[in-house]
Amino acid sequence: MDNYVQLIERISISSKLEVSEIERRIEAKRAKLSGLVSKEGAAQIVAAELGINFDQEKMKINQLVDGMKRANVVGKIIDIFPVREFNKNGREGKVVNFSLADESSNARVVLWDTNHISLIETGKLKKGDVVEITNAGVRNRELHLSSFADIKKSKEKFDNVVTEKIYLEKNLKNSKAGEVIKNRALIVQSFEPRYFEVCSKCGKKIVEGKCLTHGETEIKKRALINLVLDDGSETIRAVIFGDELRNLGLTDEEIFSLEKFNEKKAGILGSEKIFYGNIRNNELYNVAEFNIEKIEEINTDILIKELEAKSN
Repeated sequence: MDNYVQLIERISISSKLEVSEIERRIEAKRAKLSGLVSKEGAAQIVAAELGINFDQEKMKINQLVDGMKRANVVGKIIDIFPVREFNKNGREGKVVNFSLADESSNARVVLWDTNHISLIETGKLKKGDVVEITNAGVRNRELHLSSFADIKKSKEKFDNVVTEKIYLEKNLKNSKAGEVIKNRALIVQSFEPRYFEVCSKCGKKIVEGKCLTHGETEIKKRALINLVLDDGSETIRAVIFGDELRNLGLTDEEIFSLEKFNEKKAGILGSEKIFYGNIRNNELYNVAEFNIEKIEEINTDILIKELEAKSN
């Protein structure tokens, strides 16, 4: 269920008002603010006006809504990614991400505070640990922990957690940056592959002939292809990397030879497939972009069953 729908249902239960009345107040609030606030943001304003405070409430991961400032969750760490150093706009620091899961869903957690990061670096928090997070911000369906947030081990038990990535089935028109979606669409435009080099050990991009982590190392050639997809509601520019390029019906020779690619290009256009990935904002052009993670062929039998289920 869409987390916005869950949010207004929770407001309805807490306030003892009908869902339709909550929705009316949300739309009125958005109109008053000239549409400058999202539905989720307006819902939180309406909740505050009704005296409803979710700050101290522990939430399931599938109940999190973008824009929350003090989200509290408990879950199991199912994966931890390497600590990364950054230097952006004159600001240097470290950041580390891990995946947190409960029985409802899973989400990425981003640690920015050095004290929090040290828990990962020293092994005090590791894969398989159950942790309690308080006062986290929710942005692009991720939990972000600043120095005002807290993370600590929990004694709660989780026998079954959702480990597979969750994709929302949405059309392109109603999708927004930060959402992870599943979408059936036509390929209406394809651009020539772009090539780059990565480290064979860690997969990071090669800079001036070296890996920033491993120095001089074996180099592998990689490719990406930009497409334009159309699902009938809207078009969007999409980008596909790595092995998923083969699921466009391309061989390695066709991927890494512009001549061979252009011979095959016409066969790609007009094909319809199911695309999985995340919507992000391309900061260079300030437009939404679909970062494709997985491609599937359309199974007609399954599609007919899904359509029949929706019509009943």
